[in-house]
Amino acid sequence: MERLSHAASETVEVVDGVHLTQLVAGEEMSVQHFHVEPGATLPQHSHPHEQVGYLLEGRLVFEVDGEEIEVSDGDSYRIPGDEPHAAENRDDEPAAGIDVFSPPRANPDWMD
Repeated sequence: MERLSHAASETVEVVDGVHLTQLVAGEEMSVQHFHVEPGATLPQHSHPHEQVGYLLEGRLVFEVDGEEIEVSDGDSYRIPGDEPHAAENRDDEPAAGIDVFSPPRANPDWMD
């Protein structure tokens, strides 16, 4: 078993107000924590990894294929690999959650 604490992992501000923390990565998947400040936007991007997530707190508006989808605390979601998507926190409170990627994103480009 491998254990990795959030406190022992580096958090990177990838764009203004969007903080990502790479957590444990295995052979088939990886886990990432995110924290999005009010008003912050993660620009449209895509990656070959399927992404499933769970919003722990706050609200985010995802844009996928020209459609806006609001996700609130307690909601989970799935984004297929290679699907362009963006996310924005339009709320007055921060949003935070967990994403799981398969295949794993052991060294995402935002860590450079």
